[in-house]
Amino acid sequence: MSENADALGRSPAISTKNSNSSRRRRNKKRVIDLKQTQGGFPVPDGDSVLMCSVGGVSQIGMNWTLYGYRGRWILVDAGSAFAPRDIDGVEAIFPDPKSLSNVIPRLDALIVTHAHEDHIGAIHRLWPNIRCPIVATPFAAEVLKARFAERRGQGRVKMKIFKPGDKFNIGGFSVQTIRMTHSVPECVSLVLRTPAATIFHTGDWKFDANPVVGKPTDIARLIKAGNEGVSAMVCDSTNADREGKPTSESDLEAGMTAVMKDTKGMVAVACFATNVARLATVVRAAAASGRKVAISGRSLIKTEGIARKLGLLQGVPPILAESFHLKGLDRREMALICTGAQGEERAALSRLSVGDNWRLPKIEPGDAVIHSARVIPGNEAEVYRVFDRLREQGVTVHEGVYNDMPLHVTGHAVRGDLKRMYKYIRPEFAIPVHGTPAHLEAHAKLAKAMGVKDVAVPVEGAVFRVTREGVTLSKQVNINLVAELSVGAPGVYPDWDEAAFRAAQEAAAEVQEADLALVA
Repeated sequence: MSENADALGRSPAISTKNSNSSRRRRNKKRVIDLKQTQGGFPVPDGDSVLMCSVGGVSQIGMNWTLYGYRGRWILVDAGSAFAPRDIDGVEAIFPDPKSLSNVIPRLDALIVTHAHEDHIGAIHRLWPNIRCPIVATPFAAEVLKARFAERRGQGRVKMKIFKPGDKFNIGGFSVQTIRMTHSVPECVSLVLRTPAATIFHTGDWKFDANPVVGKPTDIARLIKAGNEGVSAMVCDSTNADREGKPTSESDLEAGMTAVMKDTKGMVAVACFATNVARLATVVRAAAASGRKVAISGRSLIKTEGIARKLGLLQGVPPILAESFHLKGLDRREMALICTGAQGEERAALSRLSVGDNWRLPKIEPGDAVIHSARVIPGNEAEVYRVFDRLREQGVTVHEGVYNDMPLHVTGHAVRGDLKRMYKYIRPEFAIPVHGTPAHLEAHAKLAKAMGVKDVAVPVEGAVFRVTREGVTLSKQVNINLVAELSVGAPGVYPDWDEAAFRAAQEAAAEVQEADLALVA
C-alpha cells in the first residue's frame, strides 16, 4: 500500500507485513463446523475459502462478493442497481446490510476494484451500518470521499489507499492487486491467496494495449499469477456471448475528430461520467478541429476535477469553466460533453433535447450528437425518446460509428479476451459472475472449452466452498434487497419489492386522477 494509507487510519486487520506471530496464528490448526452460521452464512474454516456473490449475478449491476477464511471475511465491491425507469422515486437498489448482520462484525475490509456505480454505488449508503476500512486506489478513493462528504454525519470512514500492483495482507488473505484496463481509471484484479486455496478475482476488465489514460493491463503479472497456481477464477461475463476482435480506447480519436470537423454546428458527446479516457479523447478531438469544450452533468464535472487533481489528464487541453460559456462562440467552435447516455430524464443530454436548462446552449439544426456508450438493456425506450426529440430539431445523432470509424468501444472482455485470460491464469475451476443468465451460460461453456476441471455458476446468495480439489455449494443464503428513495429520511431503506412499488405508484396515480376529475 502507499504511504497515504497510514495517514488515513491503519486498521490492525490490514498490514503490509507478514510477522512471525501472524504466521504462527495462520499455521495453527483450527476446525470450525460449517453448519455453524453467521446470519445464515457458514462460518469460514481454515481448510477452504468461502465465496458468495451477494449481488452481481443473473443481472448487470449491484456487484458484491464476499470471501471468507478462518472465521473472517472481506467484501470485494458494493455496488447498486437502478429501478425500472417506469417506477418513480427510487434512487438505488442494493443488498440489505441486515442480510449480512453477523458477517459484518467479522468483516476486515471492503476492497474496491474500480469506481463504477455497479461496484461502488452502495458504499456511501452503507455507513454507519458497515464500519470496516475501505481499501481503494486513489481515483476510487477520491470518488468515494466526495460522496461521503455530501452525506455528512456518518462518522469517521477509514480509507486505505493502494496503487495498482501493490500487495498487502488483510486478515488471513494475502492480496496481490494487478493493473487492468477498463472504462475507468485504476481498475484492478485481485489474487487472493490463503494456505487453503488461491482465488483470482478479475473485476471488470478488457485487454487494451493503448488505453489513452493509464497503463495497459499488466500481462506479466497475470502470467506470473497463473504460474504460481490459481484454484478458481471469479471472472466478468458481460461480453461472454460476444465474438469479435478486442478494441482499444485509442481507436476512437479518428472518428471523434472527423465528426467534429465535418459538423457545421455544435457537437455534443454523451458518455458515462467515469470514463476519463473518453473525456480525454473528446477534448483532444475538439481541440484538433478548433472547438472549445465544456462539460455538463454534476457527476461528469466531479470526475474531470478528480482526474485533473490526480494527474490523469496530463497533456489534455483545459476545458471551459462553465457550459454557458459556449454561448458566446460560433456554432462550429462549440463542443459539449454531457451525461445522460442512458436517457435519464434529469441528465444533461435529455435537458439539452428539451431546452429547459439556461446553462446549456440551445439546440439548432446542423448540430450533432455522438452517443458514445452502450445502451444498457431496459433503457432503450428512454434513450431513443431523447434521440427522437433531437432529430425533430434537425440534429444528427451518431450511434457508435461514423464513416466506418468507431465512436464507442466496450470496456469489457469479449470472447477472444476471455480465452487469452484463461491461457494466462490456467485456473483449476471457474466461477462466472457479472452477467445475465445467458452471459453466465456462455462463459461456462467457454471455460470448459478452455480446459477447466469444472464450472460453478452462482446465483445470488450461493456460498461456495473453494479448495484446491474443487468448488462445492456450502449453503444458499437469502439476500434481501432495499431501496434508497428520492424522498425520505436519510439512511432509512425500505425493502425493495418491485410489484409492491409498482402497485403503490399506480394507486397514487389513480387517486390523483380522481382528484383532478373532481376539480373538473
